[in-house]
Amino acid sequence: MSRLLALFCLLLALPTFADAPKTFSAAKKIAWRLYAERPNTFYCQCAYEANRVDLGSCGYTVRKQGRRAARLEWEHVVPAWVIGHQRQCWQNGGRKNCARNDATFKAAEADLHNLVPSIGEVNGDRSNYALGMLSDKPTQYGACPMVIDFKAKTAMPPTHARGAAARIYLYMAERYQLRLSKLDRRTYEAWSRQYPISEWERWRNQQVGCVMGHGNPYVGAFDPGRCSLLRRAGNLQRNSG
Repeated sequence: MSRLLALFCLLLALPTFADAPKTFSAAKKIAWRLYAERPNTFYCQCAYEANRVDLGSCGYTVRKQGRRAARLEWEHVVPAWVIGHQRQCWQNGGRKNCARNDATFKAAEADLHNLVPSIGEVNGDRSNYALGMLSDKPTQYGACPMVIDFKAKTAMPPTHARGAAARIYLYMAERYQLRLSKLDRRTYEAWSRQYPISEWERWRNQQVGCVMGHGNPYVGAFDPGRCSLLRRAGNLQRNSG
């Protein structure tokens, strides 16, 4: 009963698309509430509570950073580094400058369609590497089938995450005019075809769409009519007077 009450309170607190996040910091605060109904990490499918990951729930083995592995972080599927390096603002002052002075970068950095819950160590190891295919077998993280090749600067997601990750990449490239290499585009288009849209993706697209005001078209349109009436009522009350 207490869990249901907590979820009800979180839904009341979620903003509607009139309050889509303007900064990465604001997006992370919303993401905590968005995923409260299904608190599992994107790549390894570990359960988490608050900012602590239950590594045993998915058989995760720490590679090197035990403290960070136990921490839940919010990962940009398309790294902020990738977005920023295609903007002049990054050349003139890096990420901080972009976050302060470039409206397109700020919007991309705060786009909830591009944020997923991730084990901190995996997020750190993945860094700004592209997602792609590797011949290595998944042994780095125990039962979590994520593979990262530090020399090739490539990360290969588990099969269950490839389709979703690809559709996020294609969405971000289209919405923010990001350049993709021919190899990356072929890979992501192939993954999108090979790995069908899951029920979880549709659920996520609807949840995020209710905040952002639009869905990821590679997943499908979201239905504004399905956004919580309570959320919309709460938003009207905040904006009235």
